[in-house]
Amino acid sequence: MLARGGHNAWQAARALPDLEKDGYVKLIPPLVLILALLALAGGCGKDLSKESDAELGLNAQQAAGRAVFNAYCAACHTAYSSSGLKGPGLKNLFRRQYLPSGLPADDRFVEQTIVGGRGMMPAQGDALTDEQLRDLMAYLHTL
Repeated sequence: MLARGGHNAWQAARALPDLEKDGYVKLIPPLVLILALLALAGGCGKDLSKESDAELGLNAQQAAGRAVFNAYCAACHTAYSSSGLKGPGLKNLFRRQYLPSGLPADDRFVEQTIVGGRGMMPAQGDALTDEQLRDLMAYLHTL
């Protein structure tokens, strides 16, 4: 059988680099290790949403806020992922410089968004008591 350029397949195969002789085989184990570490760092670890309040180290107010989150927010937002459902994921919410809306990621604008709504997010101001809002904010700071 002739390969491109008039060479047969055997000659074409002989022209390929000798992976073992050229040292490429030695690179395979470190590359596999690097890929495995990247997969773990990318979120393939424990699902924190399944952890108990105690396992997450939440105090009473934060635990109450988690219950508020599960009742009012979890249908659209994920707590421990940056990927969302209908709304954005809230992982590291207060460690970001900006909210997905472009507003600064601080208590004032997060609270304003929860109470008054924004875009597709419905206002929750009438649904939450002041205490529930404080609890929810305390929980969001743990993400």
